[in-house]
Amino acid sequence: MPKTILVTGASSGFGRLICETLAGSGHRVYATMRDTEGKNSAHAEALRDRGLQVLDLDVTQSQSVAAAVDVIAGKEGQIDVLVNNAGVASAGVSEAFSEEQLANLFDVNVLGVHRVTRAVLPLMRQHKTGLVVNIGSILGRVTFPFFGLYGASKFAVEAMTDSYRYELSQLGIDVCLVQPSAYPTQMYASADQPVDHSRVEAYGEVGQIPAAMFDQFMVMLSGEQAPNPQDIADAVADLVVQPAGQRPARVVVGNSFGAEAINTMTAPIQADTIKALGLEHLGVSVNTCG
Repeated sequence: MPKTILVTGASSGFGRLICETLAGSGHRVYATMRDTEGKNSAHAEALRDRGLQVLDLDVTQSQSVAAAVDVIAGKEGQIDVLVNNAGVASAGVSEAFSEEQLANLFDVNVLGVHRVTRAVLPLMRQHKTGLVVNIGSILGRVTFPFFGLYGASKFAVEAMTDSYRYELSQLGIDVCLVQPSAYPTQMYASADQPVDHSRVEAYGEVGQIPAAMFDQFMVMLSGEQAPNPQDIADAVADLVVQPAGQRPARVVVGNSFGAEAINTMTAPIQADTIKALGLEHLGVSVNTCG
């Protein structure tokens, strides 16, 4: 059955592929992004040419989020699936990032997820059905030096996803996390760099490691054996068609660097924690057909 789907950060990368894949399966997809009349106008037009609905949505602005959700609700009456894909990356010596840079990173990657989810959930609760898919990262489970601030934002998404999943389990709404590894997308090419160059220089040879790591990643992600970003779109599409209440909590896509093992080890510990709180019924989703 076709579903109404809202995808954030749809201008390029994972978001665009997710939109095109879901629309190709017959779903009504609303591709959202910032500045559809400005810097992203070409991306917006390309998606419209493929038959997708395109809306302006800035995940850092509550009014922008509410306006986009209101448009979809007015046209469709409901939103069946939300894909929180919008995100930004950062790489470099952690100390050299300014407070403003860190605040901006969390505003998109963490607060943005909360803003959009909070705007969509009333519709899902009203219909007693829905699916929220958060695009996290393996760096929300394992830590790469010099990617720690970005990873911190994705660690936060891990906790948010778990809590939302428990809290919504009895309301017919599934919440899942997709954990991609490194893939060749524009996000890495445009990763934020630290602004305090003097602090980078104070690290000496250690301060030169991030650039070398980044160059290595870019070579790896541009070679013949580079992973295909379509993998993430396929993983999301698979979650959409799975039966309500039976979807996995997490899906690792690509080289997990140990994230899959951590998922496996953490699951029973988390289940025991919920049981100790007397809330084990929140770990079992309620099947609701819609």
